[in-house]
Amino acid sequence: MACNPHGTVQAGVHGVVLDAAMNFAVNAGLSRHDRTKATIELKTETMRPARRREACRARAVVRETRQIAFAEARIENSEGLLVSRATGTFLLHRADS
Repeated sequence: MACNPHGTVQAGVHGVVLDAAMNFAVNAGLSRHDRTKATIELKTETMRPARRREACRARAVVRETRQIAFAEARIENSEGLLVSRATGTFLLHRADS
């Protein structure tokens, strides 16, 4: 359902997976009750096609300030080749504020 008729994963799916990977990474690094509140900005780039049933891996890294977190994520195929990448800016909700 996420592929076009040629068996290539739609670009919007890359965006959802990359946004989710960055959100998980940001939240994993926050204190107990702190969480992301919203994605402020998201930029994605698709470098090569991901094919139906092709195994891929997503990774993300984060740096944060008091109110904002900046993240980068990438999807690589089973050969370690870059499939897509993204950067995102996330508004943080701090439990103590």
